[in-house]
Amino acid sequence: MTRLLALLAIALFTGSIHAQALDGRLKKIAETKSIAIGVRGDAMPFSFMMGSSPPDGFTVDLCKRVAQSIARQLKIENLKIDWVLVTVQSRFDVVAKGSADMECGASTITLSRMRQVDFSSITFVESTGVMVKATSGARSLADLSGGRIGVIRGTTNERAVMAQLKRRQLSATVVPFGSSDEAMAALEAERVVAFASDRLLLVGAVAKAKDPRSLTLLPEQLSFEPYGIVLPRGDASLRLAVNTALAQIYGSAEIDEIFKRWFGQFGPPPAILEAAYLLGTIPD
Repeated sequence: MTRLLALLAIALFTGSIHAQALDGRLKKIAETKSIAIGVRGDAMPFSFMMGSSPPDGFTVDLCKRVAQSIARQLKIENLKIDWVLVTVQSRFDVVAKGSADMECGASTITLSRMRQVDFSSITFVESTGVMVKATSGARSLADLSGGRIGVIRGTTNERAVMAQLKRRQLSATVVPFGSSDEAMAALEAERVVAFASDRLLLVGAVAKAKDPRSLTLLPEQLSFEPYGIVLPRGDASLRLAVNTALAQIYGSAEIDEIFKRWFGQFGPPPAILEAAYLLGTIPD
C-alpha cells in the first residue's frame, strides 16, 4: 500500500474512536485534557535534558507527534503534555502505576518486560555496542577477556554482554552501574576497560565525556534492540490510539523529518529500520 493510501485509510479510522466509549488512560486524557509522558534525562539522542531546558531527542519528537494525533482522535483542541522525568530503573514502574501514560525514551521491547507493561509498534532498531579507551588496543569483545566491562544495571545490554561472554567462553567481569554517567566516569578513570550500552546511546555519552577523542566504539554489535513506546499493560484503547498515530507518522514524510533531524549525519535509515516503519504503517 502506498503512503497516500495508508494515510487515507488512517484518516477514515481516526474518526471512529468516538463511536466507542472511552476507557482506561484515554478516558483520563480526555477528561483532563492532558497526557503524562515519561522521559529520560540521560538517553541522548533519544530522550535527554540539558539543564532546565525542556526534554528533547528523537523519541521525544516522535511522541510529541503521537500526542498531537491523540488530541485529534479525541477532538481535544489544546492537549497539555506533562513531562515526567524517569530513570532507567523507574521507567516501567511509572507507567505501570499510572504516574505516566507512556514512556518515550530508549526502551527495548522484550517478552519479560511485557509481564509488567505493554509496547507500541517498533519506533527504532538498535544494538548493543562496546566503548573502550582508544589506547587500549582492543578490537573486539575477545580482547577484553580478563577485564571489567561496565553496564547499566537491569538493562538488556547487561544480559547481552553476559550471554556473549558465556557463548564465547570469555572470563571478563560484568560490573553494573546505576546510570550511563557513572559507567562513563568509570571508563574514563580506567576502573573498567569498557562500557557496553546501545550504540547510539554510547555516541551520545561520548559527547559529554571529558576527552571524547580518547574513546572509541568497537565494530561489534552484540544484540538486537527493538525500541517501542512503553504503555500500560492491558490498555488496548491507548495502544490502538498510539499505533494509529505511529501508522500515520510512518506513512507520511514526518518520520523522515524526525530521523533527518537526529541522525541525518549518519546517512539514510538502515534497511531494517525502514522495514520496521513500513510494517508499522498498519492499514485500517
